[in-house]
Amino acid sequence: MRGIRVVLLALVIVGAFYFYTTSHRAGLAPTHWFGHEAGKLELIEAAGPEALDPEEQVNVAVYKKGVPSVVNIKSRSVSFNFFYGIVPEEGQGSGFILDKDGHVLTNYHVIANAAGTGSAPQIEATLYNRKTYKADVVGVDRAHDLAVIQIHGTGFTPATLGDSRGLLVGQKVFAIGNPFGLSGTMTRGIVSSIRSVREPGGAGIDEAIQTDAAINPGNSGGPLLNSRGEVIGINTLIASSVGQSAGIGFAIPINTAKAVLNDLVSLGRVRRPALGVHTIPIGPELAAQLGLSADYGLLINDVIAGSGAERAGLRGGSKRAFLGNMPIMLGGDLIVAIDGQQVEDPQDLSHIMNNHRAGDTVTITIFRGQQKMDVKVTLAEAREQA
Repeated sequence: MRGIRVVLLALVIVGAFYFYTTSHRAGLAPTHWFGHEAGKLELIEAAGPEALDPEEQVNVAVYKKGVPSVVNIKSRSVSFNFFYGIVPEEGQGSGFILDKDGHVLTNYHVIANAAGTGSAPQIEATLYNRKTYKADVVGVDRAHDLAVIQIHGTGFTPATLGDSRGLLVGQKVFAIGNPFGLSGTMTRGIVSSIRSVREPGGAGIDEAIQTDAAINPGNSGGPLLNSRGEVIGINTLIASSVGQSAGIGFAIPINTAKAVLNDLVSLGRVRRPALGVHTIPIGPELAAQLGLSADYGLLINDVIAGSGAERAGLRGGSKRAFLGNMPIMLGGDLIVAIDGQQVEDPQDLSHIMNNHRAGDTVTITIFRGQQKMDVKVTLAEAREQA
């Protein structure tokens, strides 16, 4: 009896082993033991999308607000080459929409080749939604490297223009544009410095916004934004030996552009103001030699006939002398300030003039001999447009 039990138990064990190793072979596979099916990876997935942190929220908000107004600009022209004959040329940059009428602000150098070609429209602007429009040149300001073009259509989203006064080093900024033709690209950085620079073409930028936000070819003319999505500058220049971002880019302050926009749209040019004087910069050493009442400023050498300075009664020099080999006239008024802003050299005068238009009235503070006085001068339009 006991032997029969042993035999039956053995048969049960053998039968169970056979069952699990044949009919349920897949169920005993090693992959099943380790928790996943054969040929598939076991992945650890997040429970759900996490909320953006505050910094990411700012980034996303700035992009969503700014990108609808940014356009990709392509300009086409032809030039004559001695060896190859007529050669097509193409430029590319960025810009941003100013109003619902389709006026777009960009850099002059972005559309310079196509401007004034006299042929069929040579400029195209593509919006973030990939709609492309032919564009006309409305006005250019070579001296500030600015241009306004216009696209014709409806449903445009204008950019919000901010204030470039009082920007602080360390303030966050965002650049949106089309670097290397990659439309709708945003980079971010900080205001690295505020300084005056000169572009390769000769245009000077007073109080240019230096930033380490990546700016590359194709970004020119695009907006530099603050953390509220307001335009505070126009990206225009990089300092690099390889033609790509090296962490030093420059933008034209938006206030410089705002000062000339009405002229560009209504006249097609800028009514650049002229004070109407030729001056000599004065330093402490020269002031001491000439016995002047201040050791800085601009000494009026002569006053241009018919200018606002002449009508206001400013006086040039009356005594001939030489400064090195340069003949000068001494005895004229010494300009030390304009509208309360100190004037020490020609750059100061140029900066102040850039913030005014022809027809504006300014208060000139001068020394006439030992007497300090204020004179109001109405600025005339410069005879030559830069």
